[in-house]
Amino acid sequence: MDTVCFFFAGGGTGGHIYPLLAVAEQVREKQPEAEIHFFHSTRAVDQRVFEKTGFGRTPLPASGLYTHPAKFLRFVLTFQQSYKIALRVIAERPNVVVIGAGGFVAGPVCRAGRKLDVPVALLNVDIVPGRANRLSARWADEIFVQFEESRCHLPRGRATVRAVGCPLRNGFAHPAPDKAIADLGLDADKHVLLITGASSGSARINEAICRLLPKLEAFADRWQIVHLTGLDNHRVVLKGYDGAHISHKVVNYYDGMADLFAATDLVIGRSGAVSVAEYAVAGVPSICMPYPFHKDRHQYLNASKLVEAGAAVIVDDVTDPDDRVGFLWKELEPLMADEKRRRRMSDACKQVAKPDAAAEIASRLIDMARVRRASAT
Repeated sequence: MDTVCFFFAGGGTGGHIYPLLAVAEQVREKQPEAEIHFFHSTRAVDQRVFEKTGFGRTPLPASGLYTHPAKFLRFVLTFQQSYKIALRVIAERPNVVVIGAGGFVAGPVCRAGRKLDVPVALLNVDIVPGRANRLSARWADEIFVQFEESRCHLPRGRATVRAVGCPLRNGFAHPAPDKAIADLGLDADKHVLLITGASSGSARINEAICRLLPKLEAFADRWQIVHLTGLDNHRVVLKGYDGAHISHKVVNYYDGMADLFAATDLVIGRSGAVSVAEYAVAGVPSICMPYPFHKDRHQYLNASKLVEAGAAVIVDDVTDPDDRVGFLWKELEPLMADEKRRRRMSDACKQVAKPDAAAEIASRLIDMARVRRASAT
């Protein structure tokens, strides 16, 4: 019997990479003999993440979909180049399932899968699908979404839509908070305030926190800060902490996020789909500062699911930096002072959390391969 090859397509941001890795881990756990291969972008974040996984991989020259004429032309050219590469690689395997996770990498791979008449699945974790996912949806047999509300934003077609949640990596099932505390040299007797702008960091959140450090010193006897700056912002943020009198650890990136969230008492961060899912599964109260420049405001909509459950508050990332700092402190100060409220918010995370999403998707992909193989014999 021929081994099934599962082709995963996504990259460019952690939000497109980590959910796919979570599903791939579950496929490998459920079907150890399966071949797993990733198509990803040529961006540095992809190289950094995938070189540690041991999975087979093929970088694609695909670029983003924009309406500007020159950028649109580049999208068309790189789409065709990526499509031809994916077509060749996928055609070399007899038993195949393709799954894309949005972004500019998924489209050409999903199209190649449809051309070769193999099962194609799509993962959409934001409430409102982006342009790339709406394009890829036309080639999908099944679409996995995090939120029920996503159904009405997807084009009607042949695909079955399943609301299963956002797949998270295995570490979230068995986190080790003591490991994060040891790795980062934290005080086990103090609460942890985690600042994160997701995998790329957020200069605006970084700036707001640095400006709040004098006020945060009032909590220095009970709290400590872990600040994930993003690779490009580390030096600037470190300088912002010069002379700060509250314990802090400022790092550009941390791999063990499941462990770190398990050690965290309150998080301030963006509300991308993966971040929202991580906050919920980890049971961490959150102050969400949605990225303000998406036309569809999908980060705001993602965060609203936590707010509805009572697990988070939203602070608008407004243009004026003084207002941004003021609005953030208005929510942050009372939350840091009120442990009972944080416990209620932590409990409320259970209403949103879907810890089994990765396993559910993996099982369905294996079923798709089994049905395909049976119909071919």
